[in-house]
Amino acid sequence: MKEPTAIRLIAGLGNPGREYEQTRHNAGFMILDRVAARLGAPWSAEKRFDGQLARSGSLLLLKPQTFMNLSGVSVAAVCRFFRLEPAEVLVVCDDVTLALGRLRIRLSGSAGGQNGLKSVIGCLGTQDFPRLRFGVGAPQFATLSDHVLGKFLPEEKPAVDKSLENAADAVMMSALRGLQAAMNHFNLSENKPNLTPQKGTKPPFDSGNEAQV
Repeated sequence: MKEPTAIRLIAGLGNPGREYEQTRHNAGFMILDRVAARLGAPWSAEKRFDGQLARSGSLLLLKPQTFMNLSGVSVAAVCRFFRLEPAEVLVVCDDVTLALGRLRIRLSGSAGGQNGLKSVIGCLGTQDFPRLRFGVGAPQFATLSDHVLGKFLPEEKPAVDKSLENAADAVMMSALRGLQAAMNHFNLSENKPNLTPQKGTKPPFDSGNEAQV
């Protein structure tokens, strides 16, 4: 099997602003903050990319500041400037179809209801780029919008913090040892998506709040 293309850009998706810090939809930001800290790579605001950028050698880290549903604008701007191919971009985002803290790494695929991924696909003109999805669980007693824009519950925090560190491990392995190694290690049987409907759960939908969800 041919080894996937080496990763040159890792883009974590989320919403900018203090009101969205530590929310489920900002899992991508939270994971990349951990990766940047490990690499000793400081963030800098880059207006030309509508995002925050960090560098470690030839590896680029990006947190789009366009709000979730316009994430692709920032990702595409970085790709154009550095002449990156979609296969060299790893997108990190939350996923409500995966149980809390579960990971799934894929080389390509549809947006699966995740509007940030939908924007990246639209702006890059292809769905053939790798992505790491971080499970935030399905809503049980709230709308999808309230669920993903809400913070993790206090009782969830210890497990979530451990899972975020695990996700940072997966990102690091993807960048340093390759996507195939990361998929072999992290796409384990226990990391299968939690697709069993829970009581009171609503199916994913595209919210009318296009700037955030």
